Order: sequence, then C-alpha cells, then structure tokens
Amino acid sequence: MKSKMKSVAEWKKLVEEYQQPNFNRATWQLVNTLSPLALIWVALYFLKDSPLWISTLLAIIAGLFLVRVFIIFHDCGHGSFFKSKKANDVVGFITGMLTFTPYHHWKWEHAMHHATNGDLNRRGIGDIWTLTVKEYLSSTRLTRLNYRFVRNPFILFVFAPLFLFFVLERFPSRKCKPREKRSVMLMNLALLVWGISLSLVFGFSTWLYLQLIMMGVAACSGVWLFYVQHQFEDTYWEETRNWDFTSAAMEGSSFYNLPKVLQWFSGNIGFHHIHHLNPMIPNYHLEKCHFSDPFFQNAPELNLFTSLRSIRYRLWDEDNSKMISFRDLRHQLAAESLKAA
Repeated sequence: MKSKMKSVAEWKKLVEEYQQPNFNRATWQLVNTLSPLALIWVALYFLKDSPLWISTLLAIIAGLFLVRVFIIFHDCGHGSFFKSKKANDVVGFITGMLTFTPYHHWKWEHAMHHATNGDLNRRGIGDIWTLTVKEYLSSTRLTRLNYRFVRNPFILFVFAPLFLFFVLERFPSRKCKPREKRSVMLMNLALLVWGISLSLVFGFSTWLYLQLIMMGVAACSGVWLFYVQHQFEDTYWEETRNWDFTSAAMEGSSFYNLPKVLQWFSGNIGFHHIHHLNPMIPNYHLEKCHFSDPFFQNAPELNLFTSLRSIRYRLWDEDNSKMISFRDLRHQLAAESLKAA
C-alpha cells in the first residue's frame, strides 16, 4: 500500500539526517573505487604483451569502476560527498578528469536539470531531447527525421554517449559564465597531459584503444541509467503553471531496483527519486533513506527486465499523460481517422 504524498516540510524533515556527509564513508568509497581502477591500469601495463582479449576484459571492468567514479564526481558537484567545499572541488576535478567531464561546467548544467526536471516549458539543458505528440505532429519533416535519428537506440545508447563525453564536453555552452568556460579549457588541458603521459607508457594506439573501451562502457552505462530513470511510461511532465517539485521528483524519477553488484557499481543512483528530492544526500546514504519511510516507496519502480520497455518510448502524450512509441502514435492516428470517417 502506497503512502500518501507528503508536504515539502514533511519530507524535508524525513531526509534531514541523511543529507549529512560522512567523512569515513566518503573516504572509503574513494579507496574502494580509485584503488582498483589504478591497479587495473598497472595490470594493463604488465599485461600489454598478452592476448588482446585479456586487456579488453580488464578495460571493460575498469569501465564499470568509472561509472562509480562518475557518481562520486556527481556528488561532489552537488556539494554532498564531503562537508568541505574545497574537498568536493578537488575530488570533483580529479574524478572529472578520469571521466572526461569538466567539473564546474557540468555542475552548472546539472543544476539546471534538477531545477527543471519534468517541466515542459524548461526543457533543453541537461536532459534528453523529448517532444510531445502535438509538437512532433506539428514539426517539419526534417525535424521529425532528426528526432527519429536521435531517438534511435543505437544512436541514443552507443553513439551519443561517446560523442557527448569525447566531443561535446570539450566545448563550453554559450549560456554559461566565465568560470564554467574556464573549467572546460582547464579540463581539456588536463586530459591532454593525461593522454600524452599514458601514451608514453603504453603507446598511443594502445592507450587510445583501452581508453575508448573504458569510456565506452562507462558512458553508455551512464546514459542508460539517466534515460531509464526519467523516460519510463508513467513519468512526469507538466507545464510550468502546474509543475510541482515534489511530484517531479517522486513521479518523474524512477527507483531502479538493480542487483546488488550493479547497485554498487552505479553508486546507488538507482534511488533516483531520493536524489531528486534532495541532491544534498550523498550516494552512500540513498538506500538507507529510501527504506526509512513508506513515503519514499511511492516512486515508480523498475528492474532490469521492466526497464527494457523504456527503449520503445519516444514521445510524451500530453492527452494521456504518458510516454508512447511511434507505433502507438500511428495506432492513435489510425483510430482517429476511422472514427472521423
């Protein structure tokens, strides 16, 4: 039985104790994430003359650790990983370099995502391109083709993640401030030093291959996690005048109930509704907060199997308040045509 919706004051009181960073837990998470990643790079060096499949397998495992690295980076961007702002900024920069993401620029962009999640009138920054049915039907043929291209699963979950982290993150948004622009330039310089240094150790082609595998696994996994936590059938979208923060968090962010090993590698980000309610809760407190009160179990729950259905959803049907596929739209139009006849 689901708990009734709570007021902002009520749920803020419930999450209060979980938004306090814990130095020991944060430090241990750094150790159990960065140490294995460093050991994999060392192992790759000593195994560089071994069969390619061994290095590839190790790079894939490293990619999973990079997903966890990105969650630490993500928490630092929210100022929730450590109490110290300086510690968050330093760790955020380092983990940002490991995941090819400029810290302050991403922090600014991601804050926009949290402020506008589920708001139809404020789409466009830090989210996945989503059109309503009416917008799609009134679009030009070229826009429809572009939208279908972008929403193709191969483009969305394979090409787009690589393009995002290797190309788009190298350029600052025209809307951001000088600090965010400088962070992009600084990160590009750091990545240049990183690439040259590891190329001297491994050779350029070997380093590039290993880095592509690692970042490919991390980027594709990250985009998939972000997608299924907002693009499920009964997600939340409203016009600004009707938009509500609590509803957007609890109805527009899913609880992605993953197996424990995947929950670990993904840094508990599956408790996404908790994160959207209060991004100041560090990832290592999300699970405990979720199970602390029945209210938090109101969020839509997905698992590995049910999340696969999200791949087919392409458009927001404002009349029925749900995501639909292009096939669903064709059936709707055909039914309306028959009814009109």
